[in-house]
Amino acid sequence: MVHQQRSQARLSPSSDTEDIVPLLAPRLAYFAGVARTEHVTRAAQEMDVPQSTLSRAMVRLEQDLGVDLFARIGRTVSLTPAGRTFLASVERALAEIERAADEVRADADPATGKVAFGFLHTMGSETVPGLIRAFRADHPRVRFSLVQNYGEAMIERLRAGELDLCLTSPVPDAPDLVARRLDEQKLRLVVPADHPLAGRKRVRLAEAADEVFVTLEPGYGLRRITDDLCQEAGFRPRIAFEGEEAETLRGLVAAGLGVALLPPPAFPRPGVSELTVTAPRAVREIGVAWLDGHPDTPPVAAFKKFLLSRRGNLLP
Repeated sequence: MVHQQRSQARLSPSSDTEDIVPLLAPRLAYFAGVARTEHVTRAAQEMDVPQSTLSRAMVRLEQDLGVDLFARIGRTVSLTPAGRTFLASVERALAEIERAADEVRADADPATGKVAFGFLHTMGSETVPGLIRAFRADHPRVRFSLVQNYGEAMIERLRAGELDLCLTSPVPDAPDLVARRLDEQKLRLVVPADHPLAGRKRVRLAEAADEVFVTLEPGYGLRRITDDLCQEAGFRPRIAFEGEEAETLRGLVAAGLGVALLPPPAFPRPGVSELTVTAPRAVREIGVAWLDGHPDTPPVAAFKKFLLSRRGNLLP
């Protein structure tokens, strides 16, 4: 049958995709079934739908497209050239939908599903590996998609639906988030090994008022905490270098380029001395956050429950 334009077409060739997709999508699987069997009755039986429903769906599909997809001879049908072109794309689209459905079902599987988990850079070498190892003792096949970033970036990814949970500091306070404090981590004043304060074990932060500081960039939670603690100690820090990672800052301190307020390292770093800050109280709170009202898959719910159970015992 020669490809023909139908006079009663509901959509013009210039119609927006936003308009045509809702019309076509519900009928694509029906079309593929009829095209595969080349018989409306047989296709209706295989798909367990009334033949009249299937026939009407095919007529409406052709009307919506404005072209003939089938040549009809009694109850037997065959694809027109337009139908064969359309079928190739429909089969790819249906296969992609099936793949996507399989993927989201797999991610939600209680035993083998996936958790998208964000955390601060400073927790990547020791804290998070230990947490995941402990969790997988009871959930050995749960998979993780891990993201290291600073606090504000992780909150953005939570809101975008790219993360299920994140460990961050400071603990966020926002109406669209749920956050729970889990632990606190002491911060130390890190000075070069040959610094006049290096022989001390304890120091008041005010004693570093004349020092130059190396800090994380604005937007990082630890930078905000550093600024707030220095203000509480009565001074505004003079910033010499800004970075994106705590161990890089330690390297800058070891090179004699400034001092820094940092959490304890996973492993001792040569060339620096780390002093307990006695005043003001130098700590950062660590919390877990998630999007309010966002339904959890079983693996996410299990990992969230596990993290909450570690309250006060999160850090190594």
